[in-house]
Amino acid sequence: MKISTKGRYGLTIMMELGNRMGEGPTSLKSIAEKHQLSEHYLEQLVAPLRNAGLVKSIRGAYGGYILSKNPEDVTAGEVIRVLEGPISPVDFEEEDDPAKRDLWIRIRDSIADVLDSTTLANLIYFKDEGKQDNYMFYI
Repeated sequence: MKISTKGRYGLTIMMELGNRMGEGPTSLKSIAEKHQLSEHYLEQLVAPLRNAGLVKSIRGAYGGYILSKNPEDVTAGEVIRVLEGPISPVDFEEEDDPAKRDLWIRIRDSIADVLDSTTLANLIYFKDEGKQDNYMFYI
């Protein structure tokens, strides 16, 4: 399974919002500039995150986005599923060989376990400890 830019940039948005929790709304423009990303692309990604209830939009001159929950309560799995769809390395439903089908199921479940046990807070803390300029995702 390969996570596309949708999932990676979506996590970047969510981590920035989590890192700025309590500071008021954050504009997508500021996130785009900091990470050298397309603001237009981030706008496309934040819509499904808002529809899923993970972020709230604040209108006005000083508007932007905030997390709907604490970073400790949002998992990487939630974000990835909203933006990428179901987590599965292959379409194992069509697999005839029971041994291979079991392998694909175990791989899917292992990936899901890592994503579902990793919160935004974990990712933010890891980033802060590493003193890196950009987020690195080790999943």
